[in-house]
This record gives sequence, C-alpha cells and structure tokens, in this order.
Amino acid sequence: MELNLASPKWNVERPFLTGRFHQETKIPNATSGPRPFSLESLSRGSENVIGSYPVSVQELLIIDDLLSALVGIEGRYISIKRVRGKEGRVIFQIDPSMDLALQELIQRLFPLCEAYVLVSWFVETKSHFGSGLVNHALAAAMRALLLDYQAMVAQLEHQFRLGRLSVQGLWFFCQPMMAALHALSIVIEKASSGNLFGSATLNLLQSQAKAMAGDTTVRALLEKMTRSASSPYLSILERWVYEGIIDDPHGEFFIAENKSLQKESLTIDYDAKYWQQRYSLKDDIPSFLRSAAGMILTTGKYLNVMRECGHNVQVPPSENSKLTSFGSDHHYLECVKIAYDFASCELLNIVKEKYGLIGKLRSMKRYFLLDQGDFLVHFMDIAMEELVKRPEDISVEKLQSLLDLALRSTAAAADPCHEELTCCVERVSLLRKLSTLKDLGSSFHAPPSKTALDIGDLPELVNINGIETFSLSYKVQWPLSLVISRKALTKYQLIFQLLFRCKHVERQLCVAWQVHQGFRSCNILGTTILRSSNLCRSMLKFINSLLHYLTFEVLEPNWHLMHDRLQTVKSIDEVIQLHDCFLQKCLKECLLLLPQLVKKVEKLKSICLQYAASIQLLVPSIYIPDVVDAADSYTFRLGKSKERRPNGRSRALKSAEENPIFSDSIMKFENDFNVELQSLRPILSSGSQTEPYLTRLVQCILGVGSDQ
Repeated sequence: MELNLASPKWNVERPFLTGRFHQETKIPNATSGPRPFSLESLSRGSENVIGSYPVSVQELLIIDDLLSALVGIEGRYISIKRVRGKEGRVIFQIDPSMDLALQELIQRLFPLCEAYVLVSWFVETKSHFGSGLVNHALAAAMRALLLDYQAMVAQLEHQFRLGRLSVQGLWFFCQPMMAALHALSIVIEKASSGNLFGSATLNLLQSQAKAMAGDTTVRALLEKMTRSASSPYLSILERWVYEGIIDDPHGEFFIAENKSLQKESLTIDYDAKYWQQRYSLKDDIPSFLRSAAGMILTTGKYLNVMRECGHNVQVPPSENSKLTSFGSDHHYLECVKIAYDFASCELLNIVKEKYGLIGKLRSMKRYFLLDQGDFLVHFMDIAMEELVKRPEDISVEKLQSLLDLALRSTAAAADPCHEELTCCVERVSLLRKLSTLKDLGSSFHAPPSKTALDIGDLPELVNINGIETFSLSYKVQWPLSLVISRKALTKYQLIFQLLFRCKHVERQLCVAWQVHQGFRSCNILGTTILRSSNLCRSMLKFINSLLHYLTFEVLEPNWHLMHDRLQTVKSIDEVIQLHDCFLQKCLKECLLLLPQLVKKVEKLKSICLQYAASIQLLVPSIYIPDVVDAADSYTFRLGKSKERRPNGRSRALKSAEENPIFSDSIMKFENDFNVELQSLRPILSSGSQTEPYLTRLVQCILGVGSDQ
C-alpha cells in the first residue's frame, strides 16, 4: 500500500529552518573583481568598519565571523545572499575595507561555507516524504556527515576561545571537509537541476565516485553515500525478487507495473501484451543492476504467476540472502541468480506437472493438426448438412453437439482434454483472415508488385459456406494461457482450416471417384468418362500429396522437434519461445505465409471442388448407393440382374457421351487444373532455392497431371 504522508507545514514556512531568511541577490560577474559588500550588514552594533582596526585585530574579528559563516550564519563583516533562481545556492560577501591579504585567505574558505549551506538545504528539502526513498536516505547520510562537520566547527571555536586559532590554521583544519563538501555540492547541483530521484540519483552518485578516482578519500565518501542511498532501493529489490511484489510508493524502482493489463486478456485478445508489458523495465536502471535487469524482471514475473495460481511464492531464505548493500563482491547478483533459479524451476514444474502443459499441447496436436483424424471423419459425416449452409445460417450450438457426439463415439473419448474442445464459425475465409493478421511475418501486406498476386486475384466468394469458415477452438485456463494464448490458438486455427478444407476436397473427390467406378464393367476406352476418370485420379493425387506433405513433412517433424526440446527447457519463457517458433515455422512451411503459393493452392482446391460437384450433377443416372465395394464389383448377381446392370451402365455411358455439356465441362476442368498446376511448379522450383522445405513439396506434387 502506498503511503501519502505529508511533511509538516512549518518545515517549509518557517524561514529560520530552511535558510530562506537570507536576502536574494544576483550572481556577480566572475571577472568583475571582489564581490560587493552589503552596507546593511556593516558593523552591526558598531560605527567602525573592519578596515579601521589593525591587521591583528581584523584577523580576530574575521575568525569570529568565519566560524559563524561555516555553519551558514551571517557575521558583522560577512554577509550571505541567496542566489536568485537557484534554490539552495548562496554567496558570501566580505567587507571590502579589510586587509587584502586577509580577504584573499577568507575568500578561499567561502566555497566551503557555500557548500555547507547547499548541503544543509538538500538535507532539509529531501527529508520530506515526497522526495523518494533514495533521496531521503541520501539526505540522512549527508545529515550524519554534517554532524561531523559541525563538531569540527565547534572544536575550531574552542581553539579560537583558547587563543590558538589563526586564519591560516583555520584554512589548514578545513581542508579535509572542503573536498568532501565540494564533491557533495556537485552531486546536489546536478541532482537538483535534473530533479533526479531513485535510479537516476544512484547512477549520479556512482558516476561521480568514478570521476573521483584520483582522490581516494572523496571517492570513499561518495561510495559510502551510494551505499546509504541504495539501502531502501535494495529493500524494494529484495521484496521483488523474493516475493514478486513491487513495494515502491514513490515510483523509484526500475520495474513498472501496468495494472490495467489483466491475465484474462491472453485468452480473448489476439494482440494481448500482458506477458510483455504487465511488468516492464524503465529507462533509468541503476548501473550496478543493469547487467542483471532482465533476470530481475523475469524473477518477479515468475513469482507473480505462481501467486496468481495460489502457490507459495516465498523464495526459501538462506544465511546470505539479504540484499543490504552492493559492493565489489557482487553478492547481490548472486542472491538474484539464486532467486531466479528457484522461481524459474518452481513455475516450470507447476505448469508441467500440475497443469499438464505437455498433455494440453498433445491434445492441441490431436485435434488442430489432425493427428487423430477419426473424430473429424465422423464429424464431417454427421455435420455436413449444417456445414454447407451460409455462416450466418449455421447453428453453432448444433455443430457443438455434433462435435461432442463425434468426440464421444471415437477414440478421442479417451483423451481427458476432449471436453475443452469447442467449435466456431468465422465470418471470412482463410485467405481473408490471413490478410487481416498483420504480425504473422507474411508477405500478404508487402507492397504490390508485378509478380505478386493481389488478394483480389482470388475474390471472396459471395456465398461462402461453413466449410470455408468452420474452425475449432479450445478452452485454456491460466497459467497455460501464457503458452497457448489467443495468438497461438489463432495460428492453430489457421493450420486447422487449411487441413480441414483439404480433407473436404479429398472427400468430395472420393465421391466423384466412386461415381466413375460404376463404369468399370464397361468399355470406356476413348470416352469422356475415361478422361474424367484420369482427371479425377490426378486431382486426388494432388490433394493426397499435399496432405502428405503438410502432415508428414511439416507438422510431424516440427512437432517432435519441439516436443524433444521441451524436455530440457529451464524456464517458462523458453517454453513460450519454443512453442511460438514451432507455430511460426509450421505456418511458413504450410505455405500460409506465402500468399502467391497459398492462393494458387486454394485456386486448385476450388477447381477440384467444382469438378467433384459437377460430376455428381452431370451423371445423374449413377448413384452412390449403387456403388459396391471392390470385392463385389466383379461379382454378378444371379438371374436377370446380372445382365440388366451392365446394360444400364452402358446406357448411362452412352448418355454421358452424347451429352455435349458433360464433355465440354470435363475439358474445361482438365484445362484449368493443368494450367494452374503447371503455373505452380516454377514458383515452387524457384522458391526452393531459398526455402529448402519447398523442395519436398516439389517432390510430392511432381508427376501430378501427367496421366492426361
């Protein structure tokens, strides 16, 4: 919980506590000689200026004033003015009537006095709650130093009262503090001008310490200040890497939390940025943590995932697990590494063992990549009447019940995850969907060229049906949604839609092939039926070769490669990366990221579907129920049916030969199929030089269409 504690008003309203009681003045020109002296502060309580006294008396008088000036208090002959426009900055002015030699010595001490006032101002202003924990801790460390400084001034005053202190002696004794306060004043000026806090303040302290490499004393002081200032910062870091909680009331930590991003977005938003942006690195990272920033961020993210799952996220404590300070031994980095190893291993075990990640991925492969296709065959048999409707007319509830029936009545019923499978009906076809997804890495969105096909080359069908738009979906729960996100599920759906349509084309061509099998007992040499039969065989060979390539040359090898690597991963990020790479590679090798090829393939499948539908319409005398299996096709029945059947087929064959529409249609389908197939080959051949996986596709379809 953030604290909004306010500093007491009197801490800023009473001028004698803040140093604002001094009058303001402009900074004098550095080349204009001695600083002017304020007449208002001349000889307070005395009518004589200091120059009217002997030099020995002047020295005694000015030492008394100097002791006051060293703690920011005006004297009789030394005045203090605040610099206009520069908070905390003051200048000291001296009576110009003083002996010039004394003036020279006194002015050498003024930088120390000014540095003390500046440091005191920083301590007062940065001790407020709103200044941030780092500035607050730095101010506390400076306050401790000022106590030593004030003790030194008290000792000097004691020596002065004993008559043992001269201006030269004062100059000598102030030397150690002069360098220290000067270094701190530089830090304060830079921090104030840039309004620095948190990581920026720590980086400034470290850079200033490195710049003072030649002065070991000052460098040691700045390093001590850095350790003091970093103590609350390391406390924030400790809670983050040990509990996954950002306890940062003033926004100083280098990890930002975007609470508007919720884990539920992973399952509903394709562009969900939860895992990347819920917790993210800021620009200001402490230099001593920069090398481990990514590990620190990841550690807390893993702990947060476990907390969201209801698990204990406390990293087991050890003897040296406290992140109290940083130094040359890099102990804090060792603590971070231990916390990261614990969080990574623990989360990976939870996701794998309790939530069954590998089992879920196998289930996705079984259904979306058609590793177990018997459920799909049964589903297509019982749902075809619904699938041929327009998308807006399809009852998704009816399709879901049919899908459940297919799952329960096939081998898929043994899968404990089959109840997570659902169905959906898109509003656009596969090609249109590919053109709308901008981040797949495809060239669908590349600038148009003379060789590239535009999406308009294959216009969206006006009367698309459920076959074009049907897809599966999957219910994914947290934390598995980190791996199987909406984006990953969409990629699975793209592959499924490609395979589903190929399966549908194959089924329709098989029906057409069964129609041709009715003429096996007839002499069809030189007839259009023979030509149609050869064309049907070529189409089946093409679609079967394509399915073989997609299944056994792309999906299976890539799946097994990912599955083997998942056994040796060390973190959930590696799992996400492996899974994303697997899907991206499958999309690419399935041609879904190559618009010119996928449009050609879709055009070929459309020709096959049109041909299969035409065969069933143009040969109405041959019915599917009359087609017998291979064993019975050569067996004649007894009696009159033995002679009647060949005669009926002969009449059907003669009728088909005399029908000019049938002959012209077959010739047109044959020509269109061969032209598209021939145009596909050079594209594959040229592409195989840069994309080796296309070589296998060329080999698979080689010879298709050569039977005509």
